[in-house]
Order: sequence, then C-alpha cells, then structure tokens
Amino acid sequence: MLVQLAFTALTNGYAAGFAKGSIYKGPGKFICLPGLNCYSCPGALGSCPIGSLQAVIGSRSYRFSFYVAGFLLLFGALFGRLVCGWLCPFGLVQDLLYKIPFVKKLRRLPGDRWLKYLKYVILAGFVIVLPLTVLDIVGQGQPWFCKYICPSGTLFAGIPLIASNPPLRAALGWLFTWKAAILAVLLLLSLLVYRPFCRYLCPLGAIYGLFNPAALYRFRIDREKCTGCGACQKACKLDIPIHRTPNSPECIRCGDCRRACPHGAICTANRRAARPFRETRQ
Repeated sequence: MLVQLAFTALTNGYAAGFAKGSIYKGPGKFICLPGLNCYSCPGALGSCPIGSLQAVIGSRSYRFSFYVAGFLLLFGALFGRLVCGWLCPFGLVQDLLYKIPFVKKLRRLPGDRWLKYLKYVILAGFVIVLPLTVLDIVGQGQPWFCKYICPSGTLFAGIPLIASNPPLRAALGWLFTWKAAILAVLLLLSLLVYRPFCRYLCPLGAIYGLFNPAALYRFRIDREKCTGCGACQKACKLDIPIHRTPNSPECIRCGDCRRACPHGAICTANRRAARPFRETRQ
C-alpha cells in the first residue's frame, strides 16, 4: 500500500491546485498516467488515458489517438492489470475502505458471474461507441464515461473543485447528484466487498485485463509443486482460482496468492518458483 500512496501523492502533487481550487494546465497534462487519474483533479500532474481516449474519439477533427492507444498497449503488454493493483488512485481508496471492519465481508456480489462483464459493456458503449456516434450540432462527441459514470473524477476532481469554488456550487444540478450517488454506492460497497468498481465497472481495468495472459509480467504455476490445495484462492480477495487460471483478466497482481501459497508454486512467467514468495505489498 505504500507504493499506492506514494504514486498517488506523486501524480497528484500540485498542491497549489487544491489551495486555489484550480486545475494544473502545464506540460504534464499532455502525458497520460497509467491509472484512473482524472485530468480535472486540482492536484493532477498528468491525464487519465480513458479521458484522453474519449477526448480524441469525440473530437470533430480526430477519430483515433495513436499516442493513447500506444500508451495503453505499452502498459498492458508490460504489466497487464498490475497497474490496477499498484498504481491507481481510486484502487487505493477502495483498498483503504475495505480495511475498515464491517459486520460481514462478501467474497463477491450476487450475480458476480455476469456483473464482471459490465466493465466491457461500459468500455465499448460509454468510452468508444457513444462518443463516436452521439454528436452535438457542431459534430463534437462527449466524454460519456467521464461525464456520467466515473467515480474517480467525482471524488478527486468534482468534490474538491466544488468545495473551493462557491460559483460552482450554485450551478450544481441533477448530473452531479447522479454521479455523487454512484460514488456513494461504490464507497459503501467497498466496505462490504473488495474493489467493486474495479471488478464490475472500470473500463481501464477491462483494457489492461485483456493483456494479463500475454503481459511480460504474468504468473505461472509450477505444476510439480502445486497440490491444488486452494490456499491461493482463499487468500485472493477477488476469489480467483489462481491455481487454475493464474492469468485471469480479473487479477490485479496484488501478490496475496503468492504469499499464501505454502509450496511456493506461483511465480512470474520468466522465473522459477524456487521458494515461497516472501515480498509484501505495503
């Protein structure tokens, strides 16, 4: 968790933005950050790849961004969903909330088998199709996911900007109420089930997850050591049977399964599992 905290602080370190209620617009904003890091966050020093992708797709001048596509391909090919587990600010928020004691923690929500595909529907519909096809009078599309769904933008951008700008508070309408409700539901669910947004709604996680089976950083099971005891699945907060599907698109590479394996059977693709994994994600 220390890595998550450090990366979030580093990439959202424009303190003057929070103090003044303004958005940093320097050269860093031309650079994408790997996680769901909202462009409009007062402290953000870079841009969100999903927001950047929609901005280009919805533009009347452009329809494809080689830079954003290349960025996603690069990070996906290298790390897969490791980005979700270690470098995403909203993932950090969910992790912290899940640590709060609750009456009962759930391994999954009812309908998990189908709900996990919702993020692909959001990726296809709200990130790609709607910005391309639903245009205003001048031929410009909207960033549908950012505008109508993204809870990270509401938490890190909308709320701080509204808190520090009275004129914005006077202009609030149904859209902010809708997005605040989505955020509230997800934050409450994060107390109950591990990373509900990452599991069911995040289009960036959907993209990175597609690379999990082929990413440079991926898991391998040493079949000579694995006994199928299920200790890895029991330790996995996402309830993934790692001993059967070590490179599931749902895996965020937190490393809990490797620490829990009593036989040291889980290793990275290019490394032998010589002994049980001892590293800790702090």
